[in-house]
Amino acid sequence: MIDEFKAIKRLKQGDIGGLETLVSHYQVKAVRTAYLITREVGLAEDVVQDCFVQAYRSIRRFDSSRPFEPWFMRSVVNAAVKVMQRSARQVEMGDDTDESLFAEIAARVESVEEQVESIEVQNQIWDAMQELSPRQRAVIVQRYFLEMSEKEMAEESGVAAGTIKWLLNAARERLRGLLAERDEE
Repeated sequence: MIDEFKAIKRLKQGDIGGLETLVSHYQVKAVRTAYLITREVGLAEDVVQDCFVQAYRSIRRFDSSRPFEPWFMRSVVNAAVKVMQRSARQVEMGDDTDESLFAEIAARVESVEEQVESIEVQNQIWDAMQELSPRQRAVIVQRYFLEMSEKEMAEESGVAAGTIKWLLNAARERLRGLLAERDEE
């Protein structure tokens, strides 16, 4: 398999074969990212597929001296947010919640009681996340799932760092409030 730099070079030369490398490197992470925003596997897969097609179409404008992943993941986050905003709906939490994201954390918990408590907390967080706006979910995903710094988030989204800090703070405050409401129940 060719490396990312060579794959991008091939794409810039019009060879679609370079796309296979990029898909194999980033598809899983991109679908997970889109899923965390849309909460629908099929919709997340569609978003990512569209983003790969768009990346292929716009790769000539991509600055090869920069890493591909942040550029591509920004398009995935933006596309997922747009899809959710266009549909003007909040996605309901189903019974088929993807517990694999928390498998590592749960594996570290020693007692059964702690495991049950941990799962309950995770479910409360997922439920509360569904009540956030798509943009609020997106900044939470970027910060805590993609582990982007506020500076990186600002650079990638083309907005001021203060705006990112405000969005992230508002999302965290809303999430805390929702979790506190659930705690009182």
